Amino acid sequence: MSFKNVIGIDVSKNTIDVCIHNSQSFSQFKNTKKGLVRFFEWVKQNVDNHMSILFVFEHTGMYSHLLTVFLNDKKCHYLIASGLDIKRSMGITRGKDDVIDAKRIALYGHRLKDEIKPSKKRDDSITKLKSLMSLKTKLIKQRASYKATLREQKSIYKIKDFKTIFCVQEKMIHYITKQIKNIETEILEIIKQDDKLKHNLTLALSIKGIGLQMATTMIIATDNFQKFENWRKFASYCGIAPFPYQSGTSIKGRSKVSQLANKKIKALIHMCAINAIQHNPEMKIYYEKRLELGKNKMSTINIIRNKLIARIFAVIRRQTPYVDTMKFAS
Repeated sequence: MSFKNVIGIDVSKNTIDVCIHNSQSFSQFKNTKKGLVRFFEWVKQNVDNHMSILFVFEHTGMYSHLLTVFLNDKKCHYLIASGLDIKRSMGITRGKDDVIDAKRIALYGHRLKDEIKPSKKRDDSITKLKSLMSLKTKLIKQRASYKATLREQKSIYKIKDFKTIFCVQEKMIHYITKQIKNIETEILEIIKQDDKLKHNLTLALSIKGIGLQMATTMIIATDNFQKFENWRKFASYCGIAPFPYQSGTSIKGRSKVSQLANKKIKALIHMCAINAIQHNPEMKIYYEKRLELGKNKMSTINIIRNKLIARIFAVIRRQTPYVDTMKFAS
């Protein structure tokens, strides 16, 4: 899609800094509903046709949520760009300034304006799920911290002398555990109320080795499998896709995965691969045969990670549950 102009927006907690690329006009507005209305009026005053504009801004979590909803309501074309992509497009830079950042974001969008596919607003259900999952992760970390501290203290201190300290922490652990269960119940409830989410969750769970945590995480990360064109791109996003490492005749290293990855999803799919090796006969046989042939253990596990991701995308594309063909083998 071709755009006549690009507007770069640097989003922060309280303000948005805006730069129109063609005219290099700049202004700042409050990151509130009233501020966004003034921002849009300013845009219409400085640009002939706002429908031919591409608005580009970096994903900043909840700080950019208000802007996303506003632009979506106005039926504008916008791109929520990766912060890393924008940073790398700038080359070597020094210092940080909101005005300069807005100009750089506008330049980034201008360079790619003929190739860019505008972003789409995430479904409300996915937004809720993402927020709940984020809160759940924080609570799990807090609970782990309390458990570790309590375990260490009990190994050193006498219970009768530190009864209050132990009691308070045990109550906190119990309370946090209860809230985690409430969040998990709410997540399932949201999925059950949406037929598409519910069906895709059921399809993902039909694959041996894929549990509820992984299936739910994939639905959120892929916007219910709308964000990635195929499983290979998602595997690259997770950091499990191997890439060649060679140059000319002097450098001929083995293929390896990139460190640029979503480490949380990578850890989850790794646990799913281990689970599949233990409980899925097909994966277990494949794993053992590879090791007997002298293949690298981690390389084999990574292949199984990719197999699981590929199967999830396959059942979603076909919209039919996974069929374990091994049980039909004689």
